[in-house]
Amino acid sequence: MGLEIERRFRVKGDAWRQLAEGVRYRQGYLSVEAERTVRVRVVGETAWLTIKGMITHATRHEFEYVIPLADAQTMLDTLCPMVVDKLRYRINWQGHVWEVDEFFAENAGLVLAEIELPAEDTTFDSPDWIGEEVTEDSRFTNAYLSKKPYTRW
Repeated sequence: MGLEIERRFRVKGDAWRQLAEGVRYRQGYLSVEAERTVRVRVVGETAWLTIKGMITHATRHEFEYVIPLADAQTMLDTLCPMVVDKLRYRINWQGHVWEVDEFFAENAGLVLAEIELPAEDTTFDSPDWIGEEVTEDSRFTNAYLSKKPYTRW
């Protein structure tokens, strides 16, 4: 059984940009419910179907499966009313990997950082460019952003 333990933060300034190259992500949601989300994601020539359970603090069940790229593109084009478009930067910082997402289109102007942890109580040092924690604010989940984009808040 897959578990995801992840904390999310807003990002301050631009110092993080010099630390990594961004990779384009396109993703949409087939289902966005409090109990579960079902996501289609395309990164380069690879695609995934991901099912996530309800978030409890920073933890939830997550199951992810590689699917044919053509199927994923068709799902994004025909079954997902809003596609989230972003660049993801993977930054190694003091033994942890931070994923910084720079959003575009209707979520332009939003930059978030996530860190996946082995346990909710794992301690870590934050880089200077990490701002306010938004882990428990559901507005900052990609699923929410797919329904209510940042530029409409």
